[in-house]
Amino acid sequence: MTMEEIYDLPDDGRRYELMAGWLICEPVPGARHGRVAAALVELLRGHARRRRLGVVFTADAGYVLARHPDTLRGPDVSFVSRERFTRVGDVTTPFPGPPDLAVEVVSPSDRSSDIHAKVGDYLAGGTRLVWVVDPESERITVYRSLLSPRILTGTDRLEGEDVLPGFAVTVAEVFEI
Repeated sequence: MTMEEIYDLPDDGRRYELMAGWLICEPVPGARHGRVAAALVELLRGHARRRRLGVVFTADAGYVLARHPDTLRGPDVSFVSRERFTRVGDVTTPFPGPPDLAVEVVSPSDRSSDIHAKVGDYLAGGTRLVWVVDPESERITVYRSLLSPRILTGTDRLEGEDVLPGFAVTVAEVFEI
C-alpha cells in the first residue's frame, strides 16, 4: 500500500501506519498512555516555543520515512526544527521526511519487537533522536542508534541534546500526576 492509498480507506476511527508498504493498525492505547504523552507535549512545546526552536506535534502528524515501498509512522509526540518546518511549510498531509525527535509512549498492546521496529524506521529515515517512554516501568530509553540505547529512570535527566538545546527534565517529571 502507498501513502496516498491510506487516505482512500474509510474513516473507521483507527490509527494506521505503513511499514515498507504494509498496513499496520494499532488499538487505542489507553488513559495512562494519553496522560504521559500529554505531559511530554506540554514540556516539549513550552521549551520549543520559548526558545523558538521548532514545532511539537502529536500522533496525528505522521511522517513519510521512506518511499517505494512507503513507510509512514506517527510517533506519539514529535519535534521538527524551525528551519525544517519553515522549509517544508505547514502541510496538511504527513510531513515529508523524519521528525528530528520521535517519542513513542509504550502502550499495553505494544510488543518489544514492534517498538524496536519503529525505532529502527525512525533512525533509518533520518530521525536524530528517539525516546521510548515506558509508563509501566517509568523508564525512558534514549536512542541515537539501535546499538547503543541509554536507559534513564527516576532522577536521571532526560535531555534534548543538540536536537532541543537546553531541554532537560528528570524522568520522574515526565510521569508525575
